[in-house]
Amino acid sequence: MESYRQQKIQKLEEFVDGRLKPDLVQTIAQRDKVFEKQKVFSDLRKNIENLEKNSVTSLRTMVNLGSEVYMQAEVPDTRRIFVDVGLGFHVEFTWSEALNYISQREEKLEREIEDYTNRIASIKSHIKMVCEGIRELLQLPAEKPVPELNF
Repeated sequence: MESYRQQKIQKLEEFVDGRLKPDLVQTIAQRDKVFEKQKVFSDLRKNIENLEKNSVTSLRTMVNLGSEVYMQAEVPDTRRIFVDVGLGFHVEFTWSEALNYISQREEKLEREIEDYTNRIASIKSHIKMVCEGIRELLQLPAEKPVPELNF
């Protein structure tokens, strides 16, 4: 009977270490990528709003060519911008069209973040449940909840 219990505990530990923890790490990494995309769109929206607010029609800037090599660039007409819409495609937008597109993408990214956050919570709850099962198999006393300090 003791051998059966040890095998069960080992299988549960392997499941946590081999499946649940890697899934958790991968899901957190995917959510972080969505956070980065959200930041890019947020920055773009702020830049467009600044261009609108200051009525900027032309612009001189530095462009990163890669490997931290920069080149001076001049944009003669800033009223139309190109936005990366994915899969290597860029679409020419007016400022208002770009802001509309950005708000739609931000809503979609927010839903993705919420979905990943729910997945992360689910995986963490599965890990906790399996650990509780291991604790019961080992016949250890239940952990006492930490009392909250109210100030």
